[in-house]
Amino acid sequence: MELGVNVPNFGPGTNPDRLRGWARTVEGLGYDLLMVSDHVVITPDVAEQYPAPFYEPFTTLSWLAGITDGIRLGTTVLIAPYRHPLLVARMAANLQQLSGGRLVLGVGSGWARQEFEALGADFTRRGRETDELLAVLREVWADEKDYGGGGSLPLWIGGHSTVGLRRAVRFGDAWHPLRERLDWMRGALDRLRSIAAEEGRPVPAFAPRILLRLTAEPLPEEDRVAGVGSLEQVLADIDALRDLGARSVLLDPYLGDPAETERPEVAWQALATIAAHRRWENT
Repeated sequence: MELGVNVPNFGPGTNPDRLRGWARTVEGLGYDLLMVSDHVVITPDVAEQYPAPFYEPFTTLSWLAGITDGIRLGTTVLIAPYRHPLLVARMAANLQQLSGGRLVLGVGSGWARQEFEALGADFTRRGRETDELLAVLREVWADEKDYGGGGSLPLWIGGHSTVGLRRAVRFGDAWHPLRERLDWMRGALDRLRSIAAEEGRPVPAFAPRILLRLTAEPLPEEDRVAGVGSLEQVLADIDALRDLGARSVLLDPYLGDPAETERPEVAWQALATIAAHRRWENT
């Protein structure tokens, strides 16, 4: 099982030097995967969680590909309706080639209504447009003469609803849920398997993103989401995800305070602690 990190590509403390520091830290600690988020217009609803400046993911990952060696790179998640499907197909396929086959494209349908309006995108059609984008990606990436390595580019599909799970089954190499409780993920995996059986398709891989916050004392189990608690609790969460079949687990050390982006050393220490206790093989 591989371990990755969701690196904040936003916030008042984020700049090229800080992004370089994140990349060197994450890769230097031996993590397998570095992923970033996606927003285009920092409207008020976006700014509440992901304030400016916001570094566009394809641009950022292209730069990071040039200053890293072997770590995989990806999006968690690219918002499908914000860009024309053929543009996404071109950018992703090119980045896959330029990075030496290191890209993972995580895709979701989005949630920020004001940002949709600023981009002239139809919020009510976001699910349908996500399906359309994914279908186009699969179709055009089959053209090896034009899109090159796109056909081998893994797609991780975000989403929590039954519609999102069905989308993961139909289009995804992996299902990529974000910041959930372990008991919820267990139940959702049962639903995912049922949907795959209904569709007559293989069950996609399981690649969750969980928070990372280490506390001095254990937290009550009924109050916890995965990845939050004492070191022993968080390690047990990662063990449990491995036992549930996770091939990748993405750790998300951003807890919601923009000031965190100005003092990344707190997150780096938590990541170093997890790395020092790593007992999972990347297979």
